[in-house]
Amino acid sequence: STCACVEYYGKALESLIKQVKIMSIHGKMKHKRNKIFTEFRKLPGGILVCTDVMARGIDIPEVHWVLQYDPPSSASAFVHRCGRTARIGNVGSALVFLLPMEETYINFLSINQKCPMKEMKPQTNVLDHLPKLKAMALADRAVFEKGMKAFVSYIQAYAKHECNLIFRIKDLDFASLAKGFALLKMPKMPELRGKCFPDFTPVTVNTDSISFKDKNREKQRKKQLEQQR
Repeated sequence: STCACVEYYGKALESLIKQVKIMSIHGKMKHKRNKIFTEFRKLPGGILVCTDVMARGIDIPEVHWVLQYDPPSSASAFVHRCGRTARIGNVGSALVFLLPMEETYINFLSINQKCPMKEMKPQTNVLDHLPKLKAMALADRAVFEKGMKAFVSYIQAYAKHECNLIFRIKDLDFASLAKGFALLKMPKMPELRGKCFPDFTPVTVNTDSISFKDKNREKQRKKQLEQQR
């Protein structure tokens, strides 16, 4: 749903999935977009993490899976996203992730778009990659900041969802969501003000001490800290 989520999960997938090309694309890239899109089309295989900038008007041959992490506001956008796969007689699959409290969305799609869906049972024997993502955030401030920014943008986008009778921000489990983003601590934001999260355990490390792997960015950060002191 957001550019920040694309950047964070694109970075995460790069470290978690080896021997597969991972590319990311979103609306704020502007000049880079065409280059990335052209490169991705030429690949024999790969994963493209993207916002709705890729939902319509483009053609990528032989897309096997379309995974919709965030359900779109409009039913037509859902169908357009699914339409990136199974084109011109080819076979493909589309999957949307929904929380139990969001399952009314299925009825919404069936009425609005006459789009039949069937439940896919959760996968068994899945690996827990969250400790690795947390370790990445502790080792590089860039990853830590991307995760925080992605989490904030996700909640803000959820709050503005057009289907707000189905996607109610007051029903969101913020602690579980923060764990899913592998956050080291809860960010300060209006939506979380005054709330307690006993199910979320922040790291004991002072996150201000996490440095950038990029030496120039770290030098700039230290300079800013000095000025603040």
